[in-house]
Amino acid sequence: MSVYRRPAVTGARVFFTVTLAARGGDLLVREVELLREAVRVTKAERPFGIEAWVVLPDHLHAVWQMPAGDRAYGVRWGAIKARFTRAVREKGCRVGFHPTDGAPVGPGMVGWNPTLRSASKVRKGDAGLWQRRFWEHHIRDEADYWAHVRYCWVNPVKHGFVARPEDWPWSSVHQDGRYVPGIWLGM
Repeated sequence: MSVYRRPAVTGARVFFTVTLAARGGDLLVREVELLREAVRVTKAERPFGIEAWVVLPDHLHAVWQMPAGDRAYGVRWGAIKARFTRAVREKGCRVGFHPTDGAPVGPGMVGWNPTLRSASKVRKGDAGLWQRRFWEHHIRDEADYWAHVRYCWVNPVKHGFVARPEDWPWSSVHQDGRYVPGIWLGM
């Protein structure tokens, strides 16, 4: 079993990158409502604050504010990923990759192929939809906080999906008045 060395800080602000196992598809934006529901249910069970969030086709970035006395963000991500995976399967989304070369098998078929899972994923019952881990960074100060919020908002521009952050529909840039058009592009 893996032992992660994480800061013993409770109530922290934390930046995350969470990625699908198979890059290059559009599952997260195509099924964004299933992802939103997975987040909503998880937040109701184990509260946390969302400071910034952006969903891209095959990965997402977020800045969370953890509650005082709580640092169990890994449990929350595990629940979100499991709920989303279960919902995708229940909906009958066509997801998969060709069993020999890993290429997508037709229009809209992105995600995972259970036959391509590693032996350890099979043993653990992992569907293989998500990369097993996520990347996290504990926010150090206000400048670091704003750099990571800005990173979330500007990421769709960086990837070439839109010209301006406010044009990306799956972003928290639309949620509050902190975003000022034009000043965030100088990353």
